[in-house]
Amino acid sequence: MGSMGEVGEEVQPRSIGDGASKISYRKNPFKIGGHIELPCHKHATGISAMLSVFCYTEFSVEIPVAGGSFAYLRIELGDFVAFITAGNILLESIVGSAAVARSWTSYFTTLLDRPSNSLRFHSSLTNGYNLLDPIAVAVLAVAAIITMISTRKTSYLNWIASAVNNLQLFTLLMEDLTTLLPWLKETKNPSRDIPIGLLGSMSIITVVYCLMALSLPMMQKYTEIDTGAAFPMAFQSVGMKWAKYLVALGALKGMTTVLLAGTLGQARYITHIARAHIIPPWFALVHPKTGTPINATLLIVVSSSCIAFFSSLDVLTGLLSVSTLFIFMMMAVALLVRRYYVREVTPRPHLLKLVFFLVIIISSSIGTSAYWGLDPKGWVGYVVTVPIWFFGTLAMSVFLPQQRSPKVWGVPLVPWLPSLSIATNIFLMGSLPSSAFERFGICTVVMLIYYAFFGLHATYDMAHKKGIPESPEPLKVDDSNTKQQAEP
Repeated sequence: MGSMGEVGEEVQPRSIGDGASKISYRKNPFKIGGHIELPCHKHATGISAMLSVFCYTEFSVEIPVAGGSFAYLRIELGDFVAFITAGNILLESIVGSAAVARSWTSYFTTLLDRPSNSLRFHSSLTNGYNLLDPIAVAVLAVAAIITMISTRKTSYLNWIASAVNNLQLFTLLMEDLTTLLPWLKETKNPSRDIPIGLLGSMSIITVVYCLMALSLPMMQKYTEIDTGAAFPMAFQSVGMKWAKYLVALGALKGMTTVLLAGTLGQARYITHIARAHIIPPWFALVHPKTGTPINATLLIVVSSSCIAFFSSLDVLTGLLSVSTLFIFMMMAVALLVRRYYVREVTPRPHLLKLVFFLVIIISSSIGTSAYWGLDPKGWVGYVVTVPIWFFGTLAMSVFLPQQRSPKVWGVPLVPWLPSLSIATNIFLMGSLPSSAFERFGICTVVMLIYYAFFGLHATYDMAHKKGIPESPEPLKVDDSNTKQQAEP
């Protein structure tokens, strides 16, 4: 079930699973954007992911096509937005893999009971890029080789690693630690199983994630939390040194699984994007012997290795967070567009109202986030921005009829939950340091330049050129659930 796998890979590991024990508590473990990071920020992250899963679930059930968020946004918002999303997916894949690989080195150092950064080479480069990490490069290379050889062998390796990890978890259970292990079987009824699987697993992950965020400062004073391997060192601080090694080993297994599964999923995304000619179609080729997209995998691993070798986790996690939250926010916007706009059905006045209400929701959310960043102790700004967001969402609910209703499963309380998703993701984006936005801005400019000189013409040629075989099948959308045309 392609949609199930893509959504699960995109929503869960990158937003919650990775951050819980692997790339959390970076640089300053108790600050976000210069402010104190309380557990509520972790809870906000969990809520953001949960709301995004609602949006992904409706799309995956109603539009069962490969490509995930890229395909969904391409259908609802057009090629340009889809290209920006594709660029962010590619950026997220590269930076995410690099971040996990750097974190792998940190936990491996802890497992060997060596000082922090002792396995990295110190250079004279600027701060944030001066700790060279050859181990991260080696881990990425090994993961890529395994996934390029055979998808089936990768699954076997993950199964064996999971069995070993379960033995470690059983040991922790003997110490009265509760561990929740959601097992997902093969999907036989996507319309029923995808919502249950995604929402159920994400609910469990969110609760566990928030509990972990609460437990860490209870084990160790927040000013003393280790930024490289937070949980193993926290166990050591409470006299459970044996658990330090057990947790570090379990984290290494988890990160190895993330790299293997992530490489498989990322290569699939890149292949779908390349088939749309948004990036060179050479990356969509599948090797005839291994049956794996070797070129797409090489794109990810080579780029990730270059970044992981130089860039610290402080640099990587901020950029990764901006990219992920941006995609989550766009998915919520796309869901509102899907519900309230159908081409050649929705009257123009209703389309203008939709655009107006979306502008109000997004701009008020940006205002709330900006005010919190400028004056975290203030409250006057919220008296203005929050009611504007509320009445903008209320106006959309009251004055704009929905043009499409889900046939099987849909996000409840539309437009409130998607609007809240937009506000939450923008708020979390505003909580990040300005350096993350500077790097994100540079990457976006590079994307736009590429789109103007190559991507735009490539997709135009694909749409108008005759006589060339198209790799992907045209995206087919079932509009049988659209409502009657509303009167203006």
